Amino acid sequence: MKVNIIGGGVSGLTAGIYLQMNGFETHIFEKHSLPGGLCTSWKKGEYTFDSCAHWILGSNTGSSFYKIWNEILDMKKIQFHNHEIRVEVGLKNNANKYGEKTFFLYTNLTRLEEYLIDLAPEDTKAIRAFIKPMRIMQKYDLPPILDDLPFLKSIVRGIKMMKYVEFVFLFLKIKNYTNYTYAKKFKNAFLRESFELLYDGEEVNMMVLTVPLAVFDKKSAGYPIGGSMAFAKKIEQTYTSLGGTMHYTTPVKKIITENGVAKGLLVRNNVAHYSDITLSAADWNYTVFDALDGKFINQEIIDLRDLKKLQIFYSVMQFSFGIAKDLAHFPHFFRIPLDEPLLSPDGTTYHRFEIHIYNYDSTLAPKGKTSVTVSFYTLEREFWIDARKHDRPRYRAAKTEFTKKIIDLLDKHLGGIKDSIEVIDVATPATFQRYTGNWKGSTQGWLPGKNLLAKSPINFYLPGLKNFYYSSHWNHAGGGLPIAIKTGRDVAKEICKANDIKFKTVRIH
Repeated sequence: MKVNIIGGGVSGLTAGIYLQMNGFETHIFEKHSLPGGLCTSWKKGEYTFDSCAHWILGSNTGSSFYKIWNEILDMKKIQFHNHEIRVEVGLKNNANKYGEKTFFLYTNLTRLEEYLIDLAPEDTKAIRAFIKPMRIMQKYDLPPILDDLPFLKSIVRGIKMMKYVEFVFLFLKIKNYTNYTYAKKFKNAFLRESFELLYDGEEVNMMVLTVPLAVFDKKSAGYPIGGSMAFAKKIEQTYTSLGGTMHYTTPVKKIITENGVAKGLLVRNNVAHYSDITLSAADWNYTVFDALDGKFINQEIIDLRDLKKLQIFYSVMQFSFGIAKDLAHFPHFFRIPLDEPLLSPDGTTYHRFEIHIYNYDSTLAPKGKTSVTVSFYTLEREFWIDARKHDRPRYRAAKTEFTKKIIDLLDKHLGGIKDSIEVIDVATPATFQRYTGNWKGSTQGWLPGKNLLAKSPINFYLPGLKNFYYSSHWNHAGGGLPIAIKTGRDVAKEICKANDIKFKTVRIH
């Protein structure tokens, strides 16, 4: 049975791997010349710039995602770097008792707890209440997505639920907490400001921090040495080793349908590729409203398109620099307050500055040199997308203007590096949309907001269309690599089930 898959990102590759394992003939059609989708990095001169995998959830035992990754990769052959400090957060208003204005988010829970209590002994009770959920989570081999927990699917499954009782009470207690909620629990002004700034002033569900810290502590959330593209290529190698076929630089124009049945794909030069099943692992909006001309929708899908239920995740402005200096003495990832607000050409005002120094991965730059990135989230993506499409000189001028500001700030905070910059690369929302096809240049699908566990109405099917499936990071708010790999696996199971095939995995190492 033949399956055509649109999109060679992580979800498409994962689905293809599992389908190949279960006897299907699969073909992946990818518009780019490389695999990975948003899981990407690129070379410019002697430098490699990364745009995705700061850490892989499940890089080692200690997370259920490890089991999934290890089904499609030999994880023990991949070198991971585990950071002692996740991020250093610079404060503007409050110093700690040592006169320092930098908060260290340690990845070792014992060290983090001791650090917090040392800074604010008056908040010992609140600090231990912050650490406790992570310790509890570490006791359980939790399913990769919390929706899979037995108690969330059916309260009747009492026996299965019993082993999760402690986690259930924890989950119900903290599921609506945010970093702002926790900040209010602290008497210490330094801790309050630190928690409020954990996500650059945004209020975010604490599960976004609690789950990663639980696995960081177990060294199961490491960074893959070599970067995102090297990681994506390893997944592609598994896919092709199982007999899957990649069709690069082959954008899909339309999904061919007849009488409510998906029949195949129409690609560039109007070449048709027919199949028994069609799976789109490409952008959701493109799939539904372009490739299928909006013919298979309902009111729920219309509300999603009109952004009435969920908002689109931020787009990113990424400034990458190849610097002919050894910056090993700097922290690898830090955010600092700006003395003066920074105004982007798109109208966004920034009060903080995020610097990522890849001084821990020697493969990304020549010896004695360093790859550095500066990133900003933006919701004003249309400015960049429209400028590139309709006014290229204006687009280039805006990039140049903003880049000069960033270089001045980098020069100030990294101690005079302006004359050592050898390579400059700027990616805008238009760049991400161009290379990955993601709607409005979104980098992670839907924005979860305060309710991280809000169920996304996107599932594997479209109304009125047979022999068609959909799977990508758009299936669940928050997106990212964990969602991409899980939806790829799950959709393969769905396809097997629909065709009376017992789903299996095959060890590839």
